[in-house]
Amino acid sequence: DVVRGGLVTNSQLLLSRRSGKLTPSQVAKNIIAMLEDCDKSTPPLRAIVQWDQEQIMLMAEASTTRYRNKCTLSCLDGIPVCLKEEFKVVPYHHRVGTVYLGTEPETEDATVAKKLREAGAIIIGVSNMHELGTGTTGCNPNRYHKIPRNPYNPNHFTGGSSSGSAAAVAAGLCPVAIGTDGGGSVRIPASFCGVVGLKGTFGRISCHGSLPLSYSTVSVGPICTSVADAAIVYSILAEPDLLYPYGLKQPRATLSDMCAPDLKGLKLGVDWTFFKACDAEVLSACEKAVKHLQSLGASVVEVSLPEMEEARVAHVICILSEMRDFLQPDFNKHFHEMNLETRASLALASQFTALDYIKANRQRTRTMRFLQEIFSTVNCILTPAIPCTAPRIYESDLLSGSSDMSFTVRSMRFMQLGNFTGIPGLVVPIGYSTAGLPISLQVMAKWWDEAVLLRIGLKLEQFRDQTKKPAIYYDILA
Repeated sequence: DVVRGGLVTNSQLLLSRRSGKLTPSQVAKNIIAMLEDCDKSTPPLRAIVQWDQEQIMLMAEASTTRYRNKCTLSCLDGIPVCLKEEFKVVPYHHRVGTVYLGTEPETEDATVAKKLREAGAIIIGVSNMHELGTGTTGCNPNRYHKIPRNPYNPNHFTGGSSSGSAAAVAAGLCPVAIGTDGGGSVRIPASFCGVVGLKGTFGRISCHGSLPLSYSTVSVGPICTSVADAAIVYSILAEPDLLYPYGLKQPRATLSDMCAPDLKGLKLGVDWTFFKACDAEVLSACEKAVKHLQSLGASVVEVSLPEMEEARVAHVICILSEMRDFLQPDFNKHFHEMNLETRASLALASQFTALDYIKANRQRTRTMRFLQEIFSTVNCILTPAIPCTAPRIYESDLLSGSSDMSFTVRSMRFMQLGNFTGIPGLVVPIGYSTAGLPISLQVMAKWWDEAVLLRIGLKLEQFRDQTKKPAIYYDILA
């Protein structure tokens, strides 16, 4: 695994441990000092919103003993990770970005938290998120959360809703974080913060133990420093869970041909009209990245993605209707404790009818059939990740939050197809704007074919000749 620009990956940590240079306990002590510093910095990073020194050290010391006895549990043994506050993680509060949920500490882990513990990972805490996952900026002004800052420029948003997860990885606090993605909520913050984000196929990674905000659009996925790290985490988390019925009949997760020397034989589908609806700087970087993939033997095939506007509207109807249904008791009982933006989104959702929801799901069936035809001719679909770079934070956002529907719609432009139809998507950083903000490309594949995404993602990493160190960065190996 090639490491550039000082970003810490699993590979660096494993090499340090195997050589005896650095133990998990020593790394954990570094992280604890850095978490304390994060809280005191101006402005505070607000990536990790709940952490416990004793919990971190217990896991780290157990891992140190396993390394000493040469009986490690997995490639993630001793690796620092965080989980979005949407997941239940013992002994933290399951607040899901609110001030009213999770009044008592959790006593049972979500499936992904349990699997990470079983793999020996060190859970350094739970990460910040957009309140109830209802937006794409990460702006959450309530007293428990505040606004996470983009490590590349703290005056800009991280993106949401897995905002703290992306900020934690980009700032070097951990090489792995876990998020959920119902409308780009893993891929948007990963893109804005210049790290790798994978949204698995719907059902691929268990959602059990996360708040079921939208049962038909949400997938779980890792946010990581590198594609190789994303592949490791995916291989550990991706399997059926008896407590999560949507993924029970999935085919076995593989990483077949991931490390192939080139991309010969792969057909990359691009709908250029759809692709080009983005800022000029984003388009320029993404077009060059596509040419790089061609230079490695892949062929670009022009495809047409039909009824994308209908699919976009239908996705919004589905996700908001399902969230409004699940949150009906909260909306009635805790309305005045919610952020203004959350109230507005749920009020809008209440205007959708049963007929709207039925028609939206008919559109889902149509769009999935279109994709079946497209994936019979190409291996993947390429798009920019987001049409723009991370937006600026204004003073008023810190006090009352931010509600910009035009930005929300625009930021999800290339994301919604994956959530609406359940296909997997991977975002990989490919460069920077003139202002130094990250730009990413997205690769989507047919259902259950995450392996081809990771294969292409590894080659995309080679396109970016350097990784710029973020303005906010902690070296946990120092």
